[in-house]
Amino acid sequence: MKLLPFAHDIISECGCNNTPIVGPSLVKESNSLSKNMKFHIENGISLYDNYFRAGSSAHAHLIREGRELWEAGILNVAGMDKELFETTDLGKFGMYEGKEVMLDFPMVEAEYQGKEVPLGKPKRGGPKKYYVYVKSDSGNVKKVTFGDTTGLKAKISDPKARAAFAARHQCDKKKDRTKAGYWACRLTRYGKLLGFGKNYPGYW
Repeated sequence: MKLLPFAHDIISECGCNNTPIVGPSLVKESNSLSKNMKFHIENGISLYDNYFRAGSSAHAHLIREGRELWEAGILNVAGMDKELFETTDLGKFGMYEGKEVMLDFPMVEAEYQGKEVPLGKPKRGGPKKYYVYVKSDSGNVKKVTFGDTTGLKAKISDPKARAAFAARHQCDKKKDRTKAGYWACRLTRYGKLLGFGKNYPGYW
């Protein structure tokens, strides 16, 4: 089955390009499964390589259901699904212009100081090494700048350096997308986008 453009974009960002496409399975029985979820489980279809149009209500709700079942310990996900649930906020929702939208969805754009900008797409430049546009809880678009300015190089290809950074900065506690620490801890997920040549899942 051909992957949806949505899935390709997300996989590229999280570093899941070589992760196998594996369908979900039940850890324990549940009476709350939707017909769409049952279909994907019975046919071994990945939640991200699904039959629904990217951005459609059915597409978004299937991913949300999958994440909720996974977090509740009812659904087992592997391969690409597991990688994405563990390293992105896909399946979680926030408010955008009065509407509920999926977090980390790559097709959302917003206006900042009179120009259209992508949300959640880190770029090089600005007063620090990197910047990214995000939506705050109040509904405003905010430009977050982050990254070292003392000349140190990011050794994202070194597993020990990534682990040390994550521990030192307590990356597992950085949950606020409007703060520099959140993006600094997740820099490795955007390696290709920022010119590092490769993406790495997880925290720094």
